[in-house]
Parts: sequence; C-alpha cells; structure tokens
Amino acid sequence: MHVLITGGAGFIGSHLAERHLAQGDQVYVVDNLSTGSLNNLDAFRGHPGFRFAEADILEWDALDQAVAWADRIYHMAAVVGVKKVLEDPVAVMATNMSGTERILRAIQSGGWNPQVIIASTSEVYGFNEKDSFAETDHIVLPSAGRLRWAYAVTKLADEFLAFSYARKYKLNIVVVRLFNTIGPNQVGHYGMVVPSFVRQAVQNDPLTVYGEGRQTRSFCDVRDTVVALDMLAACPAAWGEVVNVGNDQEISIRDLAELIVQRTHSTSPLHFISYKDAYGEEFDDVTHRRPVLNKLRALTGFMPEWGLRDTLDDLIERERVKNRRAA
Repeated sequence: MHVLITGGAGFIGSHLAERHLAQGDQVYVVDNLSTGSLNNLDAFRGHPGFRFAEADILEWDALDQAVAWADRIYHMAAVVGVKKVLEDPVAVMATNMSGTERILRAIQSGGWNPQVIIASTSEVYGFNEKDSFAETDHIVLPSAGRLRWAYAVTKLADEFLAFSYARKYKLNIVVVRLFNTIGPNQVGHYGMVVPSFVRQAVQNDPLTVYGEGRQTRSFCDVRDTVVALDMLAACPAAWGEVVNVGNDQEISIRDLAELIVQRTHSTSPLHFISYKDAYGEEFDDVTHRRPVLNKLRALTGFMPEWGLRDTLDDLIERERVKNRRAA
C-alpha cells in the first residue's frame, strides 16, 4: 500500500508512518516542520519505503502527484494547541481550511479514489452540556470573536468540506473527531498537558495547573489511536461518516497532576494559575470532554490496549532516560 501522510512529522502523523512502515507499506510524509519535528522521523528516515518532503501543504507543488500515487491519505496537517492558536489565528484559518480544501480538490481531480482520513477534533463539541459526546450531538460554540475557538471552527469547516466532496464525488472519506491523544514524542510547547506535567514531575518542579483543575479530559494513547485510524480507513461502512476516536476513561486535570506526581514519586507541588496568566487572556474552558465510542466499536471492534497509568509510566521512564542522556 502507498500511504501519504500530511503533517506526518507531527506527533500522531509520525506514529502512523511508523505503523505503516512496520506493515511493509510505502510511506510518503510531507510536513513544513512548523510544529512537527524531524526528530519524530529519525527512527525510519533511512528506511527504503520512506520518503519525506519538507513543504507547506498550501504551496507544495508535488501534491497532485503524491495524491495520485497514494492508496491511502491521512490528512493530519494543521496548526494545533491553544497557545499556537492564540499566537497565530491567521495561520490556523489558512492551514486548517485551505489546506484541507486543496487536498480534496487534488483527490477529486486526480481520477483516483484513495481511502482518506480527515482529522477533526473533539473541540467541535464546544460547550455542549452532555456528560459525553456522540457524533450526532449538537455543536455548541461561542459567538464570533473568540479566537480561542478558531481551531474548532476551522475543523468543523473541514468536516463540511469533506462531506461535501464525499457526497458529490463519491470519495472514500472518513472524518475522525480525535479526543485528547497522548504518548511518545508529544511535546508541551503549545499547551499539551501530559508532557508538561511529566517533565515537571520528573524534575521535581511545580506542576502548572490552569484554573482550578476541575476540568476533565479523556486521554487515549497514540499507539491505540493509530490502530483505530488504520481500521477506519479500511472500513467501507465508515466512508462518508464522522467517528469519535479516543478512550472514554475520564479524569480531572487536578487528579491527573496528582497521579503523575504519585507515579514519579516526585516531590512536586501543584501550582495553580489563571488562564489569563497562562495564555495572556481570559477565556472559559470546556468543563469536560468524554467520547461516546459506540460507533467506532460497531464499525471496527476497536478496543484500546493502553490504560492511562500504563501510558504515564512509559512516558515517565522515557523522560528519565532523556534526562540521563542530557546530564
């Protein structure tokens, strides 16, 4: 199989590349390295089945040829992370919408119908007050002008673009709403909470908790996430559908911080700061984010193999090894 991964030097994209190379597939990664890293590709950059192009999806002149080559496309290229969204909302809007439209146009005009995964986000559920979110639930977003939600708005637009092309041109597209994904190679630069907490705890530094830490999230190991994406792309019943992908086990951010301190045997205290101090402006964060996974399970039979404690223990050990090497 020929696999094209946009944003493939990013956290999830690089794990997709690793999985498909292990399956004997040919993998072509494109990334502009704005948030992705060549370090994520080091393990297989010399692999005979791997190709990499450093390019922006908005301008990449080899896009049409790559799309025509691919049997499967994972469109992961996006500007992500709350801090990055607030720093550069223009880039968010351009990359996340125009990049997706360019991919879809290339697929439609190429005369070839690959399997396609379009990455969306659980953030599109916004302030829906239900305890957990199913794909049929309403989208509840703040009124215009709240740049914190630019990412969610662009991803919702991507969904409509994908469904429009899928319906009009009979394309084999699955839209996946990714819930909080964690695991090896994720960094905390743009507000990702788990790598930040793990790094702080291993170094016995205070763990920085935003707000009161009562907001809850559901974390899925990236090694499970890529299995689910692989299964969905290959499932004809999923084409033309939107599907939640994640783990439905929920934990508050404060409890997460305390669990990481416990697992590292750290002396780190918890340090609570306001969203304004963290991001330079006030905003209301969503209080919970838990997926209903009935549709994913019905389509694929997927069940995660990694529990939260297993993932945290793995990340803690990796952080310790990194620190020893740096010492």
